[in-house]
Amino acid sequence: MAFTLATWNINSVRLRAGLVGRLLQEEAPDILCLQECKSPVDKIPLDAFAALGYPHMIARGQKGYNGVAILSRLPIREVGAQDFATLGHARHVAGELENGVVIHNFYVPAGGDVPDPEANEKFAQKLTYLTEMRDWFHADRPGRAILVGDLNIAPREDDVWSHKTMQRIVSHTPVEVEHLAQAQDAGAWVDITRQDIPEGQLYSWWSYRARDWDAADKGRRLDHVWATPDIANAGHSSRILRTARGWEKPSDHAPVFASFDL
Repeated sequence: MAFTLATWNINSVRLRAGLVGRLLQEEAPDILCLQECKSPVDKIPLDAFAALGYPHMIARGQKGYNGVAILSRLPIREVGAQDFATLGHARHVAGELENGVVIHNFYVPAGGDVPDPEANEKFAQKLTYLTEMRDWFHADRPGRAILVGDLNIAPREDDVWSHKTMQRIVSHTPVEVEHLAQAQDAGAWVDITRQDIPEGQLYSWWSYRARDWDAADKGRRLDHVWATPDIANAGHSSRILRTARGWEKPSDHAPVFASFDL
């Protein structure tokens, strides 16, 4: 089975249903994983996506915030969802394809603005969330699995516009990078994007606050595609659709793609 997968923090699936439709029509991934859907599951416009050839959806939703969904051309069955850090948030859902590959769609907490778990409860929750991800992967080592989503951490120096500046900013602080690395190592996850594009600055998020995000180019690679070692060599053709950040009324994230021949 060969398929192309995309992951995208859409920042409201109902507000940006037209952009989702545009991506499905123009880029035609077989599977699209969305984060920050900001919608109850029954309010996600599945009929519109089904009309474009994506009749399958598994999702977890909430009114107004969080939320994850997997849209698929291919049959997919839900195999669970985790509530790490016991936040009661819709931040994870997993589905299994007919070939046995499990796809995990994650939306890791952003962590607020202050990188101090004692002064900032949201930052503490983020670290706890990542710790529990790590422990889960240790306890139940994944195989034939792909993990995607907005992990809200840019781990490498070339995943941010300025390593020196960003070390003090939530999403690239040393403690976050270390927590993410521990979760990644626990599942032996391979970073497919960087397997395909090993060198150079690479971003998937640009702030709404930038007057001209494209010219300033102060980006971060917050969105990721990982795979377990048993299928990592089947991953290829990774790319980030930067142009989507410039679409009308866009998300502040751009979709990240990878293909797999399994």
